[in-house]
Amino acid sequence: MRDSHMTNPPRILVVAGEASGDTHAAELVAALRARRPDLTFFGMGGARLAAQGVELLFDAREVSVMGITEVLPRIPRILQILKGLAEAAAERKPDVAILVDIPDFNLRLAKKLKALGVPVAYYVSPMIWAWRRGRVRTIKRLVDRMLCILPFEEDFYREAGVSARYVGSPVVEQVPSPDTATAFRERLGLAKDAPTLALLPGSRMGEIRRLLPDMVEAAKRLSAERPGLQVVVPLAPTIDREEITSRFEGSGVTPILVEGRAPEVVGASDAAVVASGTAVLEAGLMQRPLVVVYRVSLITYWVGRLMLKVAFVSLINLLAGRRVVPELLQGEMTPERIAEEVRRVWIPGAPREEMLQGLAEMRGRLGETGAATRAAESVLELLPPGRV
Repeated sequence: MRDSHMTNPPRILVVAGEASGDTHAAELVAALRARRPDLTFFGMGGARLAAQGVELLFDAREVSVMGITEVLPRIPRILQILKGLAEAAAERKPDVAILVDIPDFNLRLAKKLKALGVPVAYYVSPMIWAWRRGRVRTIKRLVDRMLCILPFEEDFYREAGVSARYVGSPVVEQVPSPDTATAFRERLGLAKDAPTLALLPGSRMGEIRRLLPDMVEAAKRLSAERPGLQVVVPLAPTIDREEITSRFEGSGVTPILVEGRAPEVVGASDAAVVASGTAVLEAGLMQRPLVVVYRVSLITYWVGRLMLKVAFVSLINLLAGRRVVPELLQGEMTPERIAEEVRRVWIPGAPREEMLQGLAEMRGRLGETGAATRAAESVLELLPPGRV
């Protein structure tokens, strides 16, 4: 079946979701190219994969939606893209597929790839240990190699009979090296001596709508107590400036918007308020006190509560195995509570020291840099004999 393209360079299908998935996938492609310059890549992703020379058949933004209420209207298009990728795989016969994150989409695609005889490497494990443990059986059937980025995932998968390898966390090398708040403020052109609060409301429009108003209200309270407070918001490429600034109108707080560079914004802060997600791990690695917040539509929340199998939602607390940072979810996420938790860790003292100690411990658990390199080695092992 593969003879017709044995003389061509090996082809790899790469399918990643938005923002962080695109970044992780692009670093993995770069590491693969460094080892095998002859490899060719096609699939779905964002700007970073495109910059690595991957031929994008579809844009990741089309499938990156969160929550049941937001997903439903997009289902026809999502299914169309799934079909399109499966057809491209049938036609081009990739030697291996790398699926990154977005489990609802990628596990359906893995089923189609399995039927075509394409080996599947999965990078950035879906958090099935937290949500849907039954899914491990599906993964065992469809995934040839699970590349884990959290240390406790490897054992979880191996016990279930899945071929898994902990490659390290790519986030460790994606955040800047530790430095003082003053140094980060200088880099970002912020006032060096002003008290600084970072607000990270997320990279999806639904998150901005649900989370930012309460964050603004909390910032308003804190700025009344701290003259000269600068409130800094990193702007995700997916969000319009107006969407952020309009939500500050009438609050008396003028935000400073920084294009991207979320970890540096946290590094520049005295404390941060961060929407639950990948950003929490990045923020935690910057070693600044933070408060995790999240709210989803009620239906998504109740379905989630029924399925959630872990004590915490933030990766910082999951990695530490205890409550290092506060998590204000759903009804607990109020301006009062946010302001109260920020106050608790703003100034030097036992609560702040304890949190920083926990963050340092969590950083230690993630191990060394070089995740993309180790992941690349694992992917190359899946190339069929004669294609290595």
